[in-house]
Amino acid sequence: MLTQMIFHSWHRNPRRTALTVTTVFLATALISALLAITVSVGDQMARELKSYGANILLEPAVDGDYLDTQDLPRIKEIFWRHNILGFAPLLAGTVTADDGGEVAILGTFFDQPLPVEGEDDFHTGQKIIAPYWRIDGAWPDDARPEALAGARLAERRGWRVGQTLTLAGARPVVLSGILESGGEEDELLVVPLALAQELLGRPGRADAARVSALTVPENRLSAKARANRDALTAEEYDVWYCTAYVSSIAHQLEEALPGARARPVWQVAASEGVIVGKVQLLLLVATLAALLAAAMGVAALTAGAILERAAEIALLKALAARPRHIALLFHAEVTVSALLGGALGCGAGWLLARHLGQTLFGAPLAMAWITVPGVLALAVAIALLGAWLPVRQIAALAPAEVLHGRR
Repeated sequence: MLTQMIFHSWHRNPRRTALTVTTVFLATALISALLAITVSVGDQMARELKSYGANILLEPAVDGDYLDTQDLPRIKEIFWRHNILGFAPLLAGTVTADDGGEVAILGTFFDQPLPVEGEDDFHTGQKIIAPYWRIDGAWPDDARPEALAGARLAERRGWRVGQTLTLAGARPVVLSGILESGGEEDELLVVPLALAQELLGRPGRADAARVSALTVPENRLSAKARANRDALTAEEYDVWYCTAYVSSIAHQLEEALPGARARPVWQVAASEGVIVGKVQLLLLVATLAALLAAAMGVAALTAGAILERAAEIALLKALAARPRHIALLFHAEVTVSALLGGALGCGAGWLLARHLGQTLFGAPLAMAWITVPGVLALAVAIALLGAWLPVRQIAALAPAEVLHGRR
């Protein structure tokens, strides 16, 4: 019976029904797209913000000591190993150049392949963690005697791309490119780590290592752990440890490399958290605005339907139908319309999210299917919220007045 009444209502006024479905469709399409972006924006923006550089610095636990480069692959063995985008060891020193003067060198990885369990083609180095480096020429090959000359150093020495230098009196090195980083590297000759270790006589050693990790914004729990990790309760510690805070990842790196001290670069980590948090807040506000606008649209359409069907409502009340039974009919109508509009909106939202992901991040965002039930529930909530106030008018309709044409 209820189904027949809903079908009759739709058939009698398909335009109003179509407007209700369209209102919910537009709202849920926007909401599902925003939810998909909100779910993915943290990781996507964190990857984009990696252009600011690494956010964790590994140093020897004892001042004056060195890191053992054979231990560095353990970085990819921590709990949050998949959040480690890359790392690059650093070894600094000075050597003599072919003009007899000394030159400061920095040994590091550029694009070094490393065997990592579960990742068949893992590469790491400055090419991954320092995308802001501007290279005039080509990146050096880690397996060959090639180097990058810092822009200021190259200008002062008159070095050019393709030039061969002789370091430490006997080691020829080809300048594959000129580096402009905007930092201290502009004054250095950056060479493969193995070559620096050979020139400086420090095999298997590194002064430090820069690590780039995907992290989540800091909150009260991470701030408490940062102030005093021992003050955490057992439950708080488990939550903190199993969340990708920069502080928890740094702690896990210290566990994996007992001879190292991991220090978060807070300028980078804080900027990532602030930006991601503000973007997510903006998306939340947009979602709430879409909910409110859709609810108001449904309310207007439902109010119009009640006025249009006043005679039908009055007749039902005259036949002993109670207001709650009539309200159930209207709620059922808008619920079915909401489910139809919500289902269509989920599909449209997914397409919109893919387009926005491609436009903003250069890669389409994957649909978070876990959001679909939530979007459908929101669609129904929008419809019921919008219909709630107009449906209350049913109780005020007097059958005698309506049927006699007074209302």
